[in-house]
Amino acid sequence: MATTSARLLTLLSLLQSPREWPGSELAERLEVTPRTIRRDVERLRDLGYPVRATMGGAGGYRLEAGKAMPPLLLDDEEAVAIAVGLRTVTRHPVDGIDQASVRAMAKLGQVLPSRLRARVSALGNATAAPPPAAGQSIDPEVLAVLATTAAAGERLRFAYVSGSPDDGSETRRHVEPYGLVPWGRRWYLAAFDCDKDDWRVFRVDRVRQPWPTGARFAPRPLPAEDVASFVTARLHGLIPVYRAVVTLRAPAEQVRSRLGDGAEDVVPVDERTCLLDGRSDTLEWLAFRLLTLGCEFEVHEPPELLEHLRELGGRALRATGAD
Repeated sequence: MATTSARLLTLLSLLQSPREWPGSELAERLEVTPRTIRRDVERLRDLGYPVRATMGGAGGYRLEAGKAMPPLLLDDEEAVAIAVGLRTVTRHPVDGIDQASVRAMAKLGQVLPSRLRARVSALGNATAAPPPAAGQSIDPEVLAVLATTAAAGERLRFAYVSGSPDDGSETRRHVEPYGLVPWGRRWYLAAFDCDKDDWRVFRVDRVRQPWPTGARFAPRPLPAEDVASFVTARLHGLIPVYRAVVTLRAPAEQVRSRLGDGAEDVVPVDERTCLLDGRSDTLEWLAFRLLTLGCEFEVHEPPELLEHLRELGGRALRATGAD
């Protein structure tokens, strides 16, 4: 039998997963009696861990949020995943948590064993994060609530801003959240809409005032292989995708260094010219990327991009007072 300290650490590790543990299952895993489990739970509470016990056939023990952040137990894979994620966030920040990410990364780096520190360094050096998109703003608290309820299998309510630029009204949603997916330059929530009795994809930047209901739900079979596949398929069906073919009057390497994500779409023509053959979900983003490359260019397709650039050019000329 493990020592009391080792058993407490094992118990804490189990309770940190987002589920309820029946006392009998914990006792079986730790090879002790249910009475010992109850005593160990009380010891964890004395140490500041808010362990909640629920009665009934579906009841058990679970770790809840308290007034302070208690120490967490991470296995090797979890520690590496968090460290790599924090390094990525510091280079591609979500609005409002960039500084917190730096502080968390520094604290984690102090306690990582050398074998894990080497893995994190290798993964970080081999990973290139694209530059953050201009104008994207996501409330980190909203992101945290969505992620937590999805992991716990808990129903969620929130207000959702309409996608129509002329509307902007809010609707109330009651959903079963299944996961978050970063796609393009935004975050999306895959969920089952309880009121509409159908699967939906929600843009996180349009979610307002999310609050967990406390009600658990039994997972439904996803209409796709996984959450990422479901979101990607829905977005490909909902968002028009434009293919841009553009000749750029600049060396390919110079364009790639300024382009960031999508650099693989640049093909050299000669030492001073290259061809961009890529895709985007909006004309506005295509025009923005081209105009900020700092070189002359010629658009071959799509015709919608040519028309959009003409409108932008006319607007710019009018702003200068030119005829």
